[in-house]
Amino acid sequence: MRRMTRRVSKVLITASIGSLGMFYASDATFAGAVQSDAGPNGGQDFSHSLHVSEILLGGSLHHSFTLAGSTLVKVEALSNPDDITRLGDELFVGFQNGVGPQGQASPDGNLDSTVVELTLSGHVIGQWDVVGKTDGLTADPSLGGVIATVNEDANSALYTIRPFAASPTNVVTRYDYSEVLPHGGGTDAISIYNNQIFISASAPGTNGLAAPQPTYPAVYSVTLDPNTEVAKVAPLFDDEDSATVANVSSPQFGKTTQLALTDPDSNEVVPFDASRFAGDFMLTSQGDQEQIYVGNAGSPHQRLSVVSLSQSVDDTAWPTAPQGALYSTDSTNDSVDVVTGHFGDLPLVVATPCGANSAPATCPAPGYSANYLAALNPWTGEITAMTVRGTPYVPQGGLAFIPFTP
Repeated sequence: MRRMTRRVSKVLITASIGSLGMFYASDATFAGAVQSDAGPNGGQDFSHSLHVSEILLGGSLHHSFTLAGSTLVKVEALSNPDDITRLGDELFVGFQNGVGPQGQASPDGNLDSTVVELTLSGHVIGQWDVVGKTDGLTADPSLGGVIATVNEDANSALYTIRPFAASPTNVVTRYDYSEVLPHGGGTDAISIYNNQIFISASAPGTNGLAAPQPTYPAVYSVTLDPNTEVAKVAPLFDDEDSATVANVSSPQFGKTTQLALTDPDSNEVVPFDASRFAGDFMLTSQGDQEQIYVGNAGSPHQRLSVVSLSQSVDDTAWPTAPQGALYSTDSTNDSVDVVTGHFGDLPLVVATPCGANSAPATCPAPGYSANYLAALNPWTGEITAMTVRGTPYVPQGGLAFIPFTP
């Protein structure tokens, strides 16, 4: 994700716990999970602490690549984990390995990201290289695998990874987009919403007029053609569409405003049992400190609401029980971590002060801290930091919450 960012689990599994790192799970989706939010004037006490443990270190894994223009093969450790998603009893994590946001080679000449499949306790099952910087990653149960986007700023493409494909040559498939992306940028986060694939139109104006622009899509609806290996794109909504102000404390609450999005980034599907925006598709515009909730997304009755946030955020996850396990990535420490404890019932976010449009070029800086885990009040947009103890932890972006059941 952009500006030290990331992404998201689209498949949630109810779990019981016997000891940390040992989970026995059964399938369920975010959309069907139980959720309750604090009300517009509600608050929660986050003075209690959560505990974080590392389950996988990027330096323990390696991949090989051939330097461009030569036959020299190099081996390097995996680094820069970003998005995370879950399929069945496994997690999938994208390691960016220093590749640039337009697919530029890393300092050592590597052009490949690596998608790693692992168990909930951190045991590695498999890994696959894809050309480019992987940003969005989400599970697609109907595919029997995951979808990954590469290159968030420009030169973007899409991959499917199906670990159980009948032929080894069909495990990883690259899709090119059906047209030059009209927002002049790349692609990032992915959500599966009512069997539709929605992808964030990130870094608008990288090539072309600076964002916002009324003709720049904020999100694409994408259809995959496995015969031609083409991903057909169509706008879901645009950077300057109208939306209803949803902050209950705002004088403009309930009124219509024109969006001016410059940084579409992560996205999610709100659980059906959430007390606000239930069943909506949600886009976070990270630098703009806004979340856009789309009701009946992709239908003729689509409607947009916007919540202004007190802090820039990246990924979002909804706790579906007071206690659980939150899986996330930490690019600073090149690790995949699990946070356990009592989370309350507000949505969880990765706060990214350095991702705000107002942040200085050199960051962290006074008033702009490193990333941290926080809770979001969806009625007011207020972000509240959560106390986390244990392994050093600077969350990157991807979040996947799994509740503990009695």
